Amino acid sequence: MMGGFIGVFLGYGIYMVWDYHTHPVLYAVQSAPWYTGILVYGAFTLAVLLVCLVLKAVIKCGGAKTDEI
Repeated sequence: MMGGFIGVFLGYGIYMVWDYHTHPVLYAVQSAPWYTGILVYGAFTLAVLLVCLVLKAVIKCGGAKTDEI
């Protein structure tokens, strides 16, 4: 799942850079820089990866413990 999110982010970023270089006039009329979408998507991807890493750590620690009753 984590690899999928990273791959989609990289693909989106590459597409946005290509689209900006192909159609710079479309991005000139926007008030925000052309890379704002990449930054927002990157923040979302980092949040999802952080949640996945925490869940992975919890599962590893929870699986290592045995019932000590």
